[in-house]
Amino acid sequence: MPEGDSVWRAAARLHAALAGHPLILSDLRVPRFATADLTGRTTLEVVPRGKHLLARFEGGLTLHSHLRMDGAWNVFPAGATWRGGPAYEIRAVLGTAEHTAVGYRLPVLELLRTAEEDRAVGHLGPDLLGPDWDPGRATANLLAAPARPLGEALLDQRNLAGIGNVYKSELCFMAQVTPWTPVGTLPVDTLSRLASAAQRVLAANVGEQSKRSGGRRNTTGSLRPGHDLFVYGRARRPCLRCGTPVREAPQDDRPTYWCPQCQLGPVG
Repeated sequence: MPEGDSVWRAAARLHAALAGHPLILSDLRVPRFATADLTGRTTLEVVPRGKHLLARFEGGLTLHSHLRMDGAWNVFPAGATWRGGPAYEIRAVLGTAEHTAVGYRLPVLELLRTAEEDRAVGHLGPDLLGPDWDPGRATANLLAAPARPLGEALLDQRNLAGIGNVYKSELCFMAQVTPWTPVGTLPVDTLSRLASAAQRVLAANVGEQSKRSGGRRNTTGSLRPGHDLFVYGRARRPCLRCGTPVREAPQDDRPTYWCPQCQLGPVG
């Protein structure tokens, strides 16, 4: 599933290709908006909001999309062959004289008034990569349900927006607690540091850290092959910190990874 850093990069690609240019091609391939035509409208900007993408056009319209598990926006030079999946998986096409953006397998695609964007994203907590980031508010949101397991609370976009399954496991490792640890058992300063660490890690993965790691998601700071992540995807492999085999178990139907030596707390 794309996480906040992936969506941020997708928004940057779309913005670079579309912003400031009028659309000469507009095709929304979902029944509700199949007759909508954005041709002639200039794209003002494309911005991320957590895991959501908002493409804003002149005239006060916004195209809202969400990638969920396997959606993608691909950008091609005008006239180039589109690659990203079969034609029946295409849900949106936006084209300028120089570029064409094609949205594949988009489970959420809707056209709404820009003034009404809150209807789509107003429920989200502070955006880890956005101008509204507020670690104090994020911490308070996490504490609002003290019995909830930390991993589930981190994934809840109403608490803080941008964390997916990869960062959930990695952040719990950094906090040295298991993802099943009830939020309310953690000191407030631990949660506050965790929220700040989440912002730093995601920001690094759209900045210099991403460049150094060749675009691979990295939480460890190490450039050694196979050392990009502390625990995620490392089941039965040695923990990078202590050497204990990393374990895997489902949490909320998602694979979750942790080190039984480095992380304290309940399991499952």
